Amino acid sequence: MRRGYWDGKSVVVTGGAGFLGGHLVEALRQRSDDVDVFVPRSAEYDLRNREEIRAMLRDADPDVIIHLAASVGGIGANRDNPGRYFYDNAVMGIELLEQARRHGVEKVTLLGTICAYPEVTPIPFREENLFEGFPEETNAPYGVAKRSLLVQSQAYRKQYDFNSIYLLPVNLYGPRDDFDLETSHVIPALIRKCIEARDSGADTVTVWGTGSPTREFLYVKDAVTAILDATETYDRSEPVNLGSGEELSIEALAEKIAELTGFDGELVWDTSKPDGQPRRKLDTTRARAEFGWEASTALTDGLRETIEWFEANHPSQRDRVEQ
Repeated sequence: MRRGYWDGKSVVVTGGAGFLGGHLVEALRQRSDDVDVFVPRSAEYDLRNREEIRAMLRDADPDVIIHLAASVGGIGANRDNPGRYFYDNAVMGIELLEQARRHGVEKVTLLGTICAYPEVTPIPFREENLFEGFPEETNAPYGVAKRSLLVQSQAYRKQYDFNSIYLLPVNLYGPRDDFDLETSHVIPALIRKCIEARDSGADTVTVWGTGSPTREFLYVKDAVTAILDATETYDRSEPVNLGSGEELSIEALAEKIAELTGFDGELVWDTSKPDGQPRRKLDTTRARAEFGWEASTALTDGLRETIEWFEANHPSQRDRVEQ
């Protein structure tokens, strides 16, 4: 942490009203009483539109931009929206970085995605592996769109000496995640399915795929710490992985969530649904070396906090309690 970095700064956090953004804005305000945080809402500024980006920059006049806004979802949502996810994510990032450069913004932090890595990547994934193949098919449009922003970031530093950094987080989870079964990622989807099955007395929960792929997950508050620490102290264009170092299979994850939620029925695997990338595990050596960051929340602890939040706050659970 770089003491005083945020004091007196104007900071735009795109996607600041979302899952990751909400946690980041809270943490940012805790780091400084003298930071001006501007969260552009989609109803006011369409970040796919050049003129609306320019209007946002005139209104906020930021020193720093942290670009979290994205069109994103789980395997099903990626499968159903490949064109939208490519266009939205590519054009938002490309136009935002260009207009930020023209406006004179001091620094932009870009969030990439683990989906940008090739489908078959040596374990653990290292940043230098990023362009050694094409991403897994169901995530490829989203992953390629996000990967293109790294190329742009590096090109702009080389030609314009523009300061932008690029971070690659694994799948995030935590309180206030997206629990909509149409768009959610695996952890919130499994939490909701298991709790609703437990409460209704259902005997089974259906899970997509075979359960054999492995994943790594990062607690949202650990991700926030990494993003803020990197923004304060990291000023190079080489991408940086953000992960927990804890790899487990989807089957093991589902069993752990069933246990933590108290669902004692059967997990049924729908093998007609895609598995996605076979394995995911990041090497986070660069994050430790460049800005001294390591994840601190064990998966079991993070899952417990996420489950507790869901049961206490999600509309489906409040409705159940009130009935």
